[in-house]
Amino acid sequence: MRNIFLCFLLLSITSFTTNAQVLEPVKWSTSVKKISDTEYELITNAVIDRGWHLYSQIVPEDGPIPTTFIYETGKDAELIGATVEEDGVTVNDVVFNMMIKFFEDTAEFRQRIKVINKELSIVKGEVEFMVCDDIRCLPPTYIDLEFDLSKANADGSTTSSASDADKSGINFQAPTDNDAADASNNTVVKENVALNKEDKDADTNGLWTIFILGIGAGLIALFTPCVFPLIPMTVSFFTKQSQNKAQGIKNAIIYGVCIIIIYVILGTGVVAVFGASAINEFSTSVTFNLLFFIILVVFAVSFLGAFEIMLPNSWANKIDRKADKGGYTGIFFMALALAIVSFSCTGPFVGNIIVLSATSGGIAPMIGMLGFSLALALPFGLFAAFPGWMNSLPKSGGWLNTVKVVLGFLELAFAFKFLSQADLVLQLHFLEREVFIAIWIAIFGALAFYLFGKIKLPNDSPLTHISVGRLSLGLLVLSFTIYMIPGLWGAPLNLISAFPPPLDYSESPYGVGYSKSGGGGFVSNDSQELPDGAHLLAPHQILAFNDYDKGMAYAKSVGKPVMLDFTGWACVNCRKMEQHVWPNDQVLNVLKNEVVLISLYVDDKRKLEDHEVVESQLRPGKQLKYIGQKWSEFQTIRYKTNTQPFYALIGHDEENLNDPVGYTPDAQAYFEWMKEGLEAFQK
Repeated sequence: MRNIFLCFLLLSITSFTTNAQVLEPVKWSTSVKKISDTEYELITNAVIDRGWHLYSQIVPEDGPIPTTFIYETGKDAELIGATVEEDGVTVNDVVFNMMIKFFEDTAEFRQRIKVINKELSIVKGEVEFMVCDDIRCLPPTYIDLEFDLSKANADGSTTSSASDADKSGINFQAPTDNDAADASNNTVVKENVALNKEDKDADTNGLWTIFILGIGAGLIALFTPCVFPLIPMTVSFFTKQSQNKAQGIKNAIIYGVCIIIIYVILGTGVVAVFGASAINEFSTSVTFNLLFFIILVVFAVSFLGAFEIMLPNSWANKIDRKADKGGYTGIFFMALALAIVSFSCTGPFVGNIIVLSATSGGIAPMIGMLGFSLALALPFGLFAAFPGWMNSLPKSGGWLNTVKVVLGFLELAFAFKFLSQADLVLQLHFLEREVFIAIWIAIFGALAFYLFGKIKLPNDSPLTHISVGRLSLGLLVLSFTIYMIPGLWGAPLNLISAFPPPLDYSESPYGVGYSKSGGGGFVSNDSQELPDGAHLLAPHQILAFNDYDKGMAYAKSVGKPVMLDFTGWACVNCRKMEQHVWPNDQVLNVLKNEVVLISLYVDDKRKLEDHEVVESQLRPGKQLKYIGQKWSEFQTIRYKTNTQPFYALIGHDEENLNDPVGYTPDAQAYFEWMKEGLEAFQK
C-alpha cells in the first residue's frame, strides 16, 4: 500500500497542473496571559497540517526562512526579552540536507511585555514564516496577529482570539480528546512516536559527532608548546611529592578530573549566560561571522609567532598561590592554572568547539567541552600510572613550534570561511569563489614552503635538515595546493566543496576570463552587452531576467516565448532542478536558445522602490513591502498556487502555451513539456 502511495505522489509531482490549490498548511491563533498588573505574556499558537514543518526562529545559514515575530508596541509597552519557543525537534532535514530545528503538528511562541500605557488594550503584530514538506516549500508568508489584553484573565488563564488567517475563512479547530481516541488517529500517534524516535536518534548522533570533534581538538591541543611540556613536569611533580606510587596516581587522576570539570563548567557557563538559542543565533548572523573571522585571524597571527595571547599574569599568580595549599583544593587550582597558562594555545580550540557545538543547541557545548577536556586530561592520568611511558615521548623542541605554526595556517584558512559566509548573506560579491580559492592557494602554498624550510618565522629553531615526517606533510600540503588550482577555471573541488562559495557565486562559473557557450546562446564579451535587466545565470550561462516586464519586452523583441521560473533563494528543489535537470543537453539548448528565462524569487527580501509599493490584493489593507512578496502574490493570483519550483511557458499575449509544471526531476519529461510549449508557440 505504501509503494502505491509513493507512486501516486511521484505521479502527482511530475504532472503538476494549474488545478493545484493555494496551500495554507498553518493556522494561527493568539491568546494572552496576565502575569501582573503591568506584565502580560503574548501567546501565539500554530496548528500545522500533517507532513508539514514550521521552522524555528533560529535556522542555519543557507537554510529555510526562520519564523520571525514583530510586535507593534510603540511607546505604550516594551518587550521583555526575546520570543520564546518550544523545544521542537532538530533533525537532518531531508529538504535542506542540514540539521534544522522545526515544529510538527503544533507550536507555541511566548513573548512577555510590560505595559506602560494602562489604556492599551490591543497589541498588534505580524509573523513571517516558511513551511516545507519533504518535497516542496512555500514562500515566506506574513500573517497579522492581534492580542487582546482585556481578555486576559486575572487567574492567569488565557482567552484565545483568531488571527487574520482564521478570519479569512480558514477553519480552525484545536485537536480534541475525542480525536485522539479515534482509531485512525491511533495510527498517526504510532507514526509520530516513530518519527520522534528518529529525531532523538539524530540528536544523539549529533552529540556523538560533537563529542568526537572535541576529543580530536583536545588531542591536537596536546601537541602545542603551551601544553606538551607540562605533561612530564606535572606527572613528575605528583609522583615525587606523593608518599607512594598509588597516591601519586590518585592525585594525577584527580588532577585530570579537575581539568575536565573546569572545561565542562566553561561550556555550561556559556550556555547559561547566553542561552543555547542565542548562541545559535550568533552563529548564523552576519555580525557573528565577521567577529569570528577577526578572532580567528588574531589567533592565527599569534600562532604564527607575531605575539602571544595570554590571560593576565595576575590571574595565574593568584591561582599558583592557592595551588600551594595542597590537598584536593590545591590540585583543583593546579588544573585551573593549566587552563590559564595554556590559554594562548587552547583558546582557539575552545572557541571553535563552543561555537560549532552551540549550533546544535541544548547540552552540545558541554558535550564538546567534555570531549576536549577528556583528551587533554587523559595523558596526565595515564603517564602517572605508567611513568615509564614518558621515556617514549619525543623531547620538547622546535617541532612543537612547527605544530603551532601549522595550526596557525589552518586557522587563517578557516577564518575566510566565516568572512565568506557574511559576504554571501550580504551579497556583496567581495569574496567570490575565485578570490576565496586564490586565498587558500596562497595560504597552503606558503605552508608548503614553510614545511620545506623555505620560510622562517620568529619563533623557529635553526633548521639543519628536514625530517621525513615534515617532508611528507609538506608534500601532502603541496599536492593539496596544486589540487585547488583548477578551481580557478571552474573545477568543482569536491574535496573542499563545503568551504568555498558555490559555483554560481563567482566572477565566471567556468573560471577567470572564460565563458562557456554550451552549444550556442548568448555569450557576454567586451563587444556584446547584456540586455537591460538581464544577467547570465551560472553555472550554465543562461540569459535570465529577474524582472517580469523587462523580460517580456526582450522576449517580444527577439520573437521567443517566455519561461517563467518561480523560484526562491531557500528553495532546495529549485537548485536540484538547476543542477541536475537543466544541464541536460536538450533542456539546456532550449533554455539558452529557444526561450527567454524570467526567474522570479518569491523570498527576495529586498525592499520595493517607493513607486512600486502597492496594496496587496490577497490581504486588503496591507502593502507589499518586498520584491519577493510581489512575485509570490503574482504567482498565487495568476496560477492559483504558491509552491516552488513552478514553471510556466507563456506567449507574447502572456497566456499559457501548455499546462505549467512543478518539480520535475526527470529531465526527459521536463524536455517533453518544454517541447510541447514550443510547438504551441509556433502555431
